[in-house]
Amino acid sequence: MGDETHRIALTIAGSDSGGGAGIQADLKTFAAFGCFGTSVVTAVTAQNTLAVSAIHAIPAEIIAAQLAAVACDLPPDACKSGMLATRENVEVVASAIASHGWNRYILDPVMISSSRDSLLADDAVADLRRMLLPLAACVTPNLDEAERLTGLAVRNPEAMVVAGRALLDLGARAVLVKGGHLASDILVDVLVTPDNVRRYTRRRIATKATHGTGCTLSAAITAGMANGKGLEDAVSAAIEYVQAAIKAAPGLGAGAGPLWHDVRGKT
Repeated sequence: MGDETHRIALTIAGSDSGGGAGIQADLKTFAAFGCFGTSVVTAVTAQNTLAVSAIHAIPAEIIAAQLAAVACDLPPDACKSGMLATRENVEVVASAIASHGWNRYILDPVMISSSRDSLLADDAVADLRRMLLPLAACVTPNLDEAERLTGLAVRNPEAMVVAGRALLDLGARAVLVKGGHLASDILVDVLVTPDNVRRYTRRRIATKATHGTGCTLSAAITAGMANGKGLEDAVSAAIEYVQAAIKAAPGLGAGAGPLWHDVRGKT
């Protein structure tokens, strides 16, 4: 683990050649929160703001070797997983998180990209639910992912609470259901824990800069926990950071553009 002034945050995720999501977004976010970022690459994508045009999943044995290399020399103060791509990758990541006792683990159950491309094999969903959910300090599904994990319709804040409780029943210690896909100008994220339900409400920002928002949010929560924050404080700071990064977006690309991850250092 890092010392008191240099905390280590680990991302286990896919690489985005467009730089707006995945490993690239996570490492930028870790740096914005003052964490030293390490990474385990699970897939290489050919991707920009318009689409994912190709995916190469990294073999499970290479992922296991990356995890072992980090664990023995740079053990994380907190970690997250994003795109895992295959059932085999889900299994090897779950095994490493459990064996190393990485309790500050944030599960971002990445299944579909902003451009609606599939990022998780169908046969991997059950293993993610069974093996990774019970290890997670917090799982951060969007509405589509919450529906797929629970089998419930999740299209309003009340249903988000129900889905969050269903995911607690499956083993997660906390659930942040993200409301970015709500059909409303008022967006709500819902944090469900065994003891509490907290709603984070904000007005929708009129923007195309939505690429990598989920990756960035889960990375910011991870960084907050690596820095010693409790979950609720880490979630609050992460939501504020993502909103600021959206407002500061540089307007790059012809599709769903990236955020400006350095905003924390500018405000």
